[in-house]
Amino acid sequence: MTDRTGVDASTPQTARIWNYLLGGVDNYAVDRAVGDEIIAGLPHLAENARLSRAFLNRAVRYLAGDAGVRQFLDVGSGLPAASATHEVARGVARDARVVYVDYDPLVAAHARVLLRRDGSEHSAERAAGAEGAEGGNAIDYLNADMRDAATILRDASRTLDLTEPVGLLLMGVLGHVESDAEAKAIVDALLDGLAPGSYLALYDGSDTSAANNEAVRIWNLSANPKYHLRSPARLAALFDDLDLIEPCVVSVTHWHPENAAGPRPDAIDQYCGVGRKPVR
Repeated sequence: MTDRTGVDASTPQTARIWNYLLGGVDNYAVDRAVGDEIIAGLPHLAENARLSRAFLNRAVRYLAGDAGVRQFLDVGSGLPAASATHEVARGVARDARVVYVDYDPLVAAHARVLLRRDGSEHSAERAAGAEGAEGGNAIDYLNADMRDAATILRDASRTLDLTEPVGLLLMGVLGHVESDAEAKAIVDALLDGLAPGSYLALYDGSDTSAANNEAVRIWNLSANPKYHLRSPARLAALFDDLDLIEPCVVSVTHWHPENAAGPRPDAIDQYCGVGRKPVR
C-alpha cells in the first residue's frame, strides 16, 4: 500500500519509527505499532530518542559557536523535527549554511515543504529530482545514500565551500551499517572530501545493556533497514585519525551537558563523540 506521495505505508520504516518516538506526526500505524512494541520492552526509549536529539543540538551549537563552523553536512538527516540543524546553527550564526542528505522518499517530500518555508525554492526542486539548480541558497536537501560520498560531496559543493571547514553530522545512521570496516569507510570517504579543520559529530546505539539489546532485537524483527549496536570502543574507532574533543566518546547525556553545574545526568545506551580533522 502506498500513499499519494508514492511512499510505502505498509512496511515499518526506521525514519518514521524514530519520528514517532520523538513525538512527531509523520508516521503510519505500522510504524507506531513497532514503536509501541519497543517502548513496551524499553519504556524509556522515547526519552532516549529525545536525549539523543538534544546531543545533536548541543553539538551543532558547539560547532557553530566555540568551533566557529559555518557549514554543516547532515547525512542521514531523517524527517524534519523541532530544532532542526539549520535552526540551531543559524540561531548561533545567522550566516550558517546547511545541506541535508537522506535517501528516504518521505524525507524528500517533507524536505520540499521545509525548504520552501525557508525560501529556497530551487533547492526544493532539486529534492524532487530536478537538475541544474544553481548554488547560493543557505539550506539545501540532497536525495542520496550515505555510501555515495562522491555524489554527496559533488552536490553539496553547490551550497557549501568544501575548501573551508564543515561540520559533518552522522546522527544515529551508522548503526544501519553492520560492518565496522564499511562504517569507517563511509566516514573516511566523506571526511576526505572536506577541508582540514572540519569536524565529525555522531551518535549511535551501544550494546551496553541487555534492555537496549532486546529493544533493537524487537526493532529488527520488522523495521527496514535493520540496526546494529556497537560497543563504545567500536564507536570510538570511527574517530581514528581525528582529534577527539573532550570528553571524547561518552553517553549522549554526558557530552557537554547544558546544566553542567547541576547533578551529572544518568548515562543512556546512546554514545557519541565529536572529532576534528587535523590541520597538517
